[in-house]
Amino acid sequence: MPSNDAPTKVDVLVVGAGFGGLRALDTMRERGYSSVLLEAGHGVGGTWYWNRYPGARVDVESLEYSYSFRDDLQQEWRWSEKYAGQSEVERYLNWVADRLQLRPAIRLGRRVRSMDFDEATGLWRSAATVTPGGDDEVYESPHVVLATGFLSVPTLPAIPGINSFRGELAHTGEWPDPGPQIEGRRVGVVGTGASGVQVIQECAGKAVHLSVFQRSANWCFPLRNQPMGPNERYSHSKSFVVKAALPVARRDIVVPRR
Repeated sequence: MPSNDAPTKVDVLVVGAGFGGLRALDTMRERGYSSVLLEAGHGVGGTWYWNRYPGARVDVESLEYSYSFRDDLQQEWRWSEKYAGQSEVERYLNWVADRLQLRPAIRLGRRVRSMDFDEATGLWRSAATVTPGGDDEVYESPHVVLATGFLSVPTLPAIPGINSFRGELAHTGEWPDPGPQIEGRRVGVVGTGASGVQVIQECAGKAVHLSVFQRSANWCFPLRNQPMGPNERYSHSKSFVVKAALPVARRDIVVPRR
C-alpha cells in the first residue's frame, strides 16, 4: 500500500472516537499537546457508531452517559428518554465533538494497522490504512492513547460449521447497513447478554420463527423506559450541580504537564 513520505508528527496520537477517545483528545488539547485522533469508522461514536442492531439502547439511565467533567455539557444536552436508544447516544457524541470543536483533529476512516516503538528516538511510529482508497498514513508521536475499548473487535462463537452457514449471518457489534431482513424469516439468536436480550425483543414480533440459544440464563427485569419530561430533566440537572460541587478524586488521564 502506498504511504505518505513524511509522517505526521504530533505529541499524542489517540485511537478511537468513542467516549474515551473524545475525552482524551479534549484533555490533551487542554494541556497544550498537539494531538490527532484516528477512527476506523466514518463517524464518531465508538461502540454507539458500530452497534446499530434493532433494539440497541443504554441499559443504565441516559444521564449516566453524559460527560460530567463540564457542567455546560451536562446542562445543555436534553435526553429524550430515560434510557436512550443507539441513534440518540450517537447524536450526543456528535454534538459533543462539535460543541468542543474537536473535529479538526479527528481523522475518520483510518484503521490503525501497525504501531512500532523506536527506542532510539522514543517515538511511536503508527501506520493507518485510509478507507476508502487503501492508502497508508504514518504518524510519529511520543505518546499514544488507545481508546479502543473492549468491544471494538467482534468475536464469532467457535461453532463447527459457522463458516459454511448458507444463511445470512450478522453480529450485533458489526451490524450491516442496511441490516438483514427480519420480517417473515426464521431467525436464530446466539447469546442472551444485554445485546442479545435487546435484539430478541425486536425480532420476536417480526420473525416467522425465533430460536434463542443460550449457555446460561440471564436475569432481566422490565426496563420501564419513558420520555424524559422537562421536570425530570430539571431535577437531575439541579442534582448534578450539587454533586459537581463536592470534592472528588481526579480520574483524568495522567499525562505529565508541560
